[in-house]
Amino acid sequence: MPKEYRTIQEVAGPLMLVREVEGVAYNELGEIELSNGEKRRCRVLEIDGTNALVQLFENSTGINLADSTVRFSGRQMELGLSLDMLGRVFDGLGRPIDGGPEIIPEKRMDVNGVPINPAARSYPQEFIQTGVSAIDGLNTLVRGQKLPIFSMSGLPHANLAAQIARQSKVRGKDEQFAVVFAAMGITFEESDYFVQSFRETGALDRTVMFSNLANDPAIERIATPKMALTAAEYLAFDKGMHVLVILTDITNYADALREVSAARKEVPGRRGYPGYMYTDLATIYERAGRQKGKDGSITMIPILTMPEDDKTHPIPDLTGYITEGQIILDRELYRKGVNPPINVLPSLSRLKDKGIGEGKTREDHSNTMNQLFSAYARGKDAKELMVVLGEAALTDMDKLYAKFADEFEKVYVSQGFETDRDIEETLDIGWRLLSILPRSELKRISDTFLDKYYGKV
Repeated sequence: MPKEYRTIQEVAGPLMLVREVEGVAYNELGEIELSNGEKRRCRVLEIDGTNALVQLFENSTGINLADSTVRFSGRQMELGLSLDMLGRVFDGLGRPIDGGPEIIPEKRMDVNGVPINPAARSYPQEFIQTGVSAIDGLNTLVRGQKLPIFSMSGLPHANLAAQIARQSKVRGKDEQFAVVFAAMGITFEESDYFVQSFRETGALDRTVMFSNLANDPAIERIATPKMALTAAEYLAFDKGMHVLVILTDITNYADALREVSAARKEVPGRRGYPGYMYTDLATIYERAGRQKGKDGSITMIPILTMPEDDKTHPIPDLTGYITEGQIILDRELYRKGVNPPINVLPSLSRLKDKGIGEGKTREDHSNTMNQLFSAYARGKDAKELMVVLGEAALTDMDKLYAKFADEFEKVYVSQGFETDRDIEETLDIGWRLLSILPRSELKRISDTFLDKYYGKV
């Protein structure tokens, strides 16, 4: 029977100080019982001699210091796991919120996870098809990769996240594929949009969803991605599934981290975020990957809105260091009506070369990708020149490139949020666009592929 303590000395926001405790460990879970019998959960943040600093999962309203008792459970935060989680919706602490029954766990795992030994990692090299041309064709997602989406406030990153979750698949082989979707600090409306979107398309059957709403406590927000990744590790490394983890919005997670850090009176770092934010984000992102000897994999797409549209803000900045590239959404493209508004030039997937080519996508993928980048960049330059000097200043070839850039945005990038293109269709659209330009301009494509595809798709 856990020992009861009636020694709460102080409550400040989400934090509570309990004195004269024995044998209590860092991160241990506890329970506070109020005088009216109501119970609230908490977690140990810090131990100083016989004093324990405890963090509340729910709010602290109504806690009477003299009448409330605290019990510590002797274990850390765990998640009960079972294949029955697929198709279910949970809150940020892993409790079902879809009206279904409680999960009967096959096993329980510590949500903090175990770091993957770098020597036990396999190199990511298999293609994942998202059905979005700007990603599949130009910034290819590879199994085991961490590829964040950098968005701006007001842009439709939620629609893109739902589209990727619905459409993603592992091609060719008959392998089990699952999506773990974790939403942090979102509105009820957004949460409902995701659930309905997955339900209507049948994608919910292969999805485990964790939803933490904006009015839920900050501490729950901090636990949400860890819950999601624990579920993903179980499905990937215990059940051999290929799991895509989508985390939205990392900015809300980092703000919750800052809120708790401020409550603990820690010395702030850049922009008030705690100095350990890099380490904290790394403990989340580095749980993605492949392990030698295990069939499954975890691929991660964290989504974050850049505060003030600033790419150098600590959250996107640190995320960029830890992950393998980024997909950048652009306000200017969105104003033009391009959806999804992915700006392919500053976007980057550092592992794209490993996941494309013969046997993975198609033999012409690498050549056409380089040519499309080059032609689009030149077309954008031509359009900027046109704005400054007028159309008369452009050569005929520059006008062709400007036309190419417009068509590229309209046809290749702007496919809408309902269209699911396979990689062959994406590559064929690329060839149709390249045929706007004369063959002599396509210097990045070998003659073999030009003979086979140019003007024939």
